[in-house]
Amino acid sequence: MRLLTTWRIWGPQAVRTTNSLQNSFFRLIRPIVALCSSEGIIASDLMRYPKVLERLPNLLRPVSYETTVSELHRIWDARKELGFYLLDQDSIRHLKRVRPSHESIQTAYIPPRIWNYQLSRLKLCLEDFLEHQENIESCFNFCIDAYAHNYHSLEGAMTSKMSRSRLPFKTPPPVGTGTKNGYKNYNRFHHTAERFEIKDLLLRWISLPKGGLTIRVFSRYLSLIQNVGLGYIANFSLQRIEEVSSLRVDCLKWEEDERLGRIPIICGETTKTDLDSDARWPTSPSVEKAVAAMTLVSRLRIRCAAAHPEINPSSADLLNPYLYDRSYEPWASGPTQRYSVRPYPSAYKNLLAPDLLLFEHEKLQINEDDIRIAKQLTPNLSPIRGFEVGKTWPLSWHQLRRTGAINMFASGLLSDSSIQFQMKHSSRQMSLYYGRGHTKLHLNQEVESLVKSAMHETMTHKIHSTLHGNFISPHGQRRKDAIISNIIREADFKSLSAHGRLGKASFREIRIGACTKRSSCSYGGIESISHCTGSDGTTPCADVLYDSRRVPSIEKEVSLLKEELADLQPASPRHKSLLVEHNGLEIFLNAFRNT
Repeated sequence: MRLLTTWRIWGPQAVRTTNSLQNSFFRLIRPIVALCSSEGIIASDLMRYPKVLERLPNLLRPVSYETTVSELHRIWDARKELGFYLLDQDSIRHLKRVRPSHESIQTAYIPPRIWNYQLSRLKLCLEDFLEHQENIESCFNFCIDAYAHNYHSLEGAMTSKMSRSRLPFKTPPPVGTGTKNGYKNYNRFHHTAERFEIKDLLLRWISLPKGGLTIRVFSRYLSLIQNVGLGYIANFSLQRIEEVSSLRVDCLKWEEDERLGRIPIICGETTKTDLDSDARWPTSPSVEKAVAAMTLVSRLRIRCAAAHPEINPSSADLLNPYLYDRSYEPWASGPTQRYSVRPYPSAYKNLLAPDLLLFEHEKLQINEDDIRIAKQLTPNLSPIRGFEVGKTWPLSWHQLRRTGAINMFASGLLSDSSIQFQMKHSSRQMSLYYGRGHTKLHLNQEVESLVKSAMHETMTHKIHSTLHGNFISPHGQRRKDAIISNIIREADFKSLSAHGRLGKASFREIRIGACTKRSSCSYGGIESISHCTGSDGTTPCADVLYDSRRVPSIEKEVSLLKEELADLQPASPRHKSLLVEHNGLEIFLNAFRNT
């Protein structure tokens, strides 16, 4: 216990306060060590005593159960530095599966159809904005200049009481009036929107109020873009919404990694357990468009904020403003807040407001397949809270965080092959970074724990899926039954833990299904599946299981390989390599064509 505590104080990613050490580590691990002491065994030998291991789930406090599992995983990762560990990966996974029912309401996992829809709409909205960014910027600055002219300065427009006679966008007054004082009038705002060619853009995303296309609709659209950007980044960074909304415009960095290439990194502040002014979140390259769109809106609005003496952004804020902010435009209503007082984003479900055209309620309506998939990972979904067939899925920011972590390891669960392909590209680098505990970056520790927790949570579901009709063995049903019997019995979940402790349970996703080899495999099954299927001149691997859900994506891959093979010299090394791979994929497809 002393060694472990010392390691958490001075080791990598150490705790920062005595309170964190006591509440987030010592109180969690001490009961496990104390149990070993009471049984007369050394804690590092715990894995040798299955009956003592069985007592752990009831020993851990339900309120801190997940955190304890994460700390046990951290100890496992540091086993070389420590010289020992308490539990191995399979035992940690078992703890994850048998966790007590403590939370009355669990954060929901968004089913893939709904997740993909909301993401596609966020992306489309951002891309539409970026296509018109020059027009939007020009229109905004024109409007600000119009207000500044009629109020003699932008500060005057920001601080003076609104006077109808000074408004630059309204129905023109009768001829001969409103000109002696020098005020300019540009007619109603929809004429200006037409002039700058953004009228159709606004009408695509905002439902007009009774007053028609007013200048406040323009501000409503800019606020929509900032909220859409929040959602898009949250989908791919695993940050809390408070952390996303506190990002600055320079938050996106690029890290060069010799193995993974150019990796996008979100840099910002953590807001909860472990305060850090420079935490890092590996993310997807696609968040660049969200950052770009939010940056433009932020820089437009801070021009107004800088003109108001009470808002008072600092010189540092002017150079590097927040991505998410309030509407500071002269025509916007609301109380004046200092720039340092950060706004809290409204709920994600508020993007379903009647005046917003971002989401269609019908597309978010829950069907039988949605609820089935969601309950696989969140069994306690409550119909009272809207999780019911026929209702609109109740989106929330925190769902994006959990769903993103689960999707990094659960692509085999998703039925839509396009989502599988998309998630592999958006998550593989993230999972490798978090899994490797990358030494160059100070990764956000809580997100690292969230990812590892999701890994254990999804692994059990993947193993159980072998019991259903999705998997076959190239050596027939008898071999599949033998593999399953070595992994788990459907009616006896405890056998998973027992088999894991004995090193008999293994399940690793590969391109064509799953590898159940207990030891490491030098052939991989990711870059090449030729050895798995036997197309390299051997027989198919005895430990491989083919997944029928991979058939659509493999068929597309075979089609692409045929096109590439047709352009290559037949005797070239590249042609030979691709031909073996192509034949392996055909062997996989033939296994299902013959069933």
